[in-house]
Amino acid sequence: MKLQIDLAGHLAVITGATGQLGRVMARTLAACGADVAVHFYQNAGKADELCSEIRAMGRRAMAVTGDVGDRDAVIALHHAVRSTLGDADIVVTNAVAQYSPWQNVLDEKLENYDEQYRTCVLQNVLMAKAFVPAMMARGWGRVIGINTECSMQLFPHQSAYASAKRGMDGVLRVLAKEVGRHQITVNQVAPGWTVSDRSRAEGSERNERYESTVPLARRGTDQEIANVVAFLASDLASFITGAYVPVCGGNVMPTI
Repeated sequence: MKLQIDLAGHLAVITGATGQLGRVMARTLAACGADVAVHFYQNAGKADELCSEIRAMGRRAMAVTGDVGDRDAVIALHHAVRSTLGDADIVVTNAVAQYSPWQNVLDEKLENYDEQYRTCVLQNVLMAKAFVPAMMARGWGRVIGINTECSMQLFPHQSAYASAKRGMDGVLRVLAKEVGRHQITVNQVAPGWTVSDRSRAEGSERNERYESTVPLARRGTDQEIANVVAFLASDLASFITGAYVPVCGGNVMPTI
């Protein structure tokens, strides 16, 4: 028997879909048959470009914007998707506020903790409130949060990012227990330091110092992350929920 990922008849919403990883996830879910709502915050041009690519695959697509950490913005986002494409039954929470440089706890700006909390924890709460009720009515749904290997590493300078991602983990594990009886799965994909279009353009795909810590001795690619998202969105993963799935070549390994 040949197994295939078939997402025909499903509608996915991907936050941060114009980012380096988000755009590959959008293309991948569309290639599996899903219609896609492409969320962006600033890059409207890339969102329109992605929608054109997805429509060329024979799928429906729309670009939608909004601050994912703001209640009213997420309500508006949900209304826009529902009125244009219908009720989404796959939600991928990928957006996160970017800040640089990462600093130690004593020097990190308080506003960076606030922004990470808004875009990691509150995003998942607000997106669940907006989109999960329709999944419950349908008796099928997928919530997939994009976490990070940093949640387990907790290296110096990661406090704002990692603490928010650990908060996200708590919300999604509780949500998995609360909505499971409706056949809604809630899982997380945790990439390592991923090769993207940017690193390919810069010629910076290799990093021997990082690769030396990875059992598979290389960095993963954006497509490898997107493949796991597609799997978790499909019926092949129908009995997996509450999982934190590292996709980092073994760089972190949850233990029992």
